[in-house]
Amino acid sequence: MDEEDLRVGLLVAGAAGPGETAARNWCRERFADVETASLAAVADGSVDLDRFDVCWWHAVEPVTNPRTVAACEPAVTDYVESGGGLLLSARAMGQVAALGIDEVAPDATGTEAVHEPVGPLWKSVYADHPAHEDFETLRHHTRPAGEEAPFARYEDVLPATGDVLASTHRGADDVPHEVTTVSWRRGAGTVVGVGVGLDFERADDHTRAKRDRLTGNLLRFLADGGADETVGIGGVADPETAATALTTGRPHDAETLARHRAALAGDRHRTSFHLSPPANWLNDPNGCLHYDGQYHVFYQYNPGGPYHETIHWGHLVSDDLLTWRDAPVALTPDPGGPDRDGCWSGCAFVTDEDHAGWRTDAPAGDGSDVRILYTGGREGWQLPCLGSAVDGDLSRFETDPANPVIDDPPAALDVLTTEHWNGEFRDHCAWFADGWWYQLIGAGLEDVGGAVVCYRSRDLREWEYLGPSLVGDWEDPGTVWECPELLRFADGDLLHVSNYEDVVGFVGEWDGETGTFERESAEVLDPGEFYAPQSLETPDGRTLMFGWIKEARTVRRQWDAGWSGLMSLPREVSVADGEVRQRPAREIRDRREATLFDGTVSLADGRELLDAEGDALEIEATVDPEAADAVGVVVRLSPDGAESTQLKLVDGRLVLDRTGSSLDREVNDHPVSVSVEDLERPLDLRIFVDGSVVEAFVNGRRCLTGRIYPTRHDATGVGLLADGASEGVDVDLTVHAMGSIWPAELRGRDPGDPARTVPEADD
Repeated sequence: MDEEDLRVGLLVAGAAGPGETAARNWCRERFADVETASLAAVADGSVDLDRFDVCWWHAVEPVTNPRTVAACEPAVTDYVESGGGLLLSARAMGQVAALGIDEVAPDATGTEAVHEPVGPLWKSVYADHPAHEDFETLRHHTRPAGEEAPFARYEDVLPATGDVLASTHRGADDVPHEVTTVSWRRGAGTVVGVGVGLDFERADDHTRAKRDRLTGNLLRFLADGGADETVGIGGVADPETAATALTTGRPHDAETLARHRAALAGDRHRTSFHLSPPANWLNDPNGCLHYDGQYHVFYQYNPGGPYHETIHWGHLVSDDLLTWRDAPVALTPDPGGPDRDGCWSGCAFVTDEDHAGWRTDAPAGDGSDVRILYTGGREGWQLPCLGSAVDGDLSRFETDPANPVIDDPPAALDVLTTEHWNGEFRDHCAWFADGWWYQLIGAGLEDVGGAVVCYRSRDLREWEYLGPSLVGDWEDPGTVWECPELLRFADGDLLHVSNYEDVVGFVGEWDGETGTFERESAEVLDPGEFYAPQSLETPDGRTLMFGWIKEARTVRRQWDAGWSGLMSLPREVSVADGEVRQRPAREIRDRREATLFDGTVSLADGRELLDAEGDALEIEATVDPEAADAVGVVVRLSPDGAESTQLKLVDGRLVLDRTGSSLDREVNDHPVSVSVEDLERPLDLRIFVDGSVVEAFVNGRRCLTGRIYPTRHDATGVGLLADGASEGVDVDLTVHAMGSIWPAELRGRDPGDPARTVPEADD
């Protein structure tokens, strides 16, 4: 709709202050048909909102008439649901609950000093949104520094139904957790809130132009029907494609999440056969289990953006570990519950007997026998909460009205208090044995170190504290132990914890009578970017472990990409001869699409380029590291050598050398390595290269995982290297092209096609 044809209704709460007057004058200078309507007139029905193409409430002064605002709710709801568009800016965004738009209002409102220019940090998945038209980057200053300004934003919570379009860019800094721009779809209409940055009293030449462009774009977008005319996958703007639009409200169902995944499919750093979030944030795997013929991996998910706040449970499902799909978000913080500030890590389990009345005669596979234990966060407390599946697809969990099921950390322990939490006490592992439910929880103890504590229960609701299972009271154990998990094998028990840096696995013996663990040995399961793993049991009795593969690039780069975090390949884990064994799940072999190279290569000093390339590969190599000072594989190699990643055996270690992996200076290029000195020769290596991941397994015993971020589209070559091989070194080598685990419509490329694109980052 052309601006000269736009009918704008300016809503006012009372006597206009200077800020509201400035906004009103700006609007009248911009649009020909502008009418002011008081909220009182809207509430008593003397103003019919339907005569406006778009309504705008810009509130600078505090809202002193909350009853009048609430009285407007029926009229505003009717207007929006029938197709009207509404813009709420500054303090007005803080009134979304009173207006019936969202039950969760911004948790941070008031007035603040503006010391630096401020404006939206736009999400990359919405770079083509009509409100973002004619903006060349994701970062904009729409208000200059100086004096105080009103604000309304989400910080510790997210809207229940709104979708985040932008967070905050302040000065030169990105502040992802300060959510300032949100879109709601209500019926046939759309509401957008902009809580920071639209100031019509103060502007300079730089901020004025961006402020005017953003406000004008928003009003036109809302007047044109909002989401009915918005962009879909690939930037298409057509009413017939409205079903594929991204901005139809909070992304939580499987279809909308799949659209987000498809929108990011061209990113060369996305993976083909490692699990990833559809967009936004992923960290710890949660609730991993096989249930009624399907594999379920839940994970820590933030729908607000690629940053670690406001955690929900995302959900991925597979029938065979070979093809995966996004399922609906399974667990969402309850605005009035003990998990208001986040549904943190936990576990899922099947109550496959009538344990204390949990099951009656409900048929297996309907979800009635599946429970979760997770950490609910609220106002500085982290406490165990219980949930139950509502259907056989495990698409959603209902939380127990008795939550939290444990009210406080154990009084007998001096649990660590930190800046963010009243007690470092979180993350759960639960199982049933000998008539009892057992629960392990990770913790930190003041002046001692990390700890795992144990509880038991008859009914999952009343828990008896047994005591510490294991305490890190030795030198440098880690301050807090997160994500404990106990795995029991015929040759020994494995208790692993994550200590902020590494995943430490303790091999020993669990005593169910006392709830204690007697450790016999310890080792780091993967010294690379691998963290917080969790496991499930397959129908044939194997234990499969998934871990979070962390990012090795800046917050800025993660925001520009629109996503953060991956899962490791599922690993078959066991204990043998007092040691942990790890190897890729056998199903991964069935993801091989083609064999690109198979033979023995005799190497002298230097490099040898192979007739194989790709960024989704499995490489099998057998080599004796004693035959050279250094020998290894080169991957993600550009033709001119400007970018390459080396995985080499040197000085008794397998080293992932990333010093040449990327021309981008905002990524971590430090090497990571694992000892292989005590392993039998020759060494059998299985190396997986997948977009930005290199994951290696040695002799089925040692693992090493790292992230790389090549910038070159042609950095897909594969080669071998040797140094100090005076008599030469033979490498038995097979290179496979790997296929995708995602449905065809969600793949960014065909297997073996090196041409993938990635959105350009702001300079």
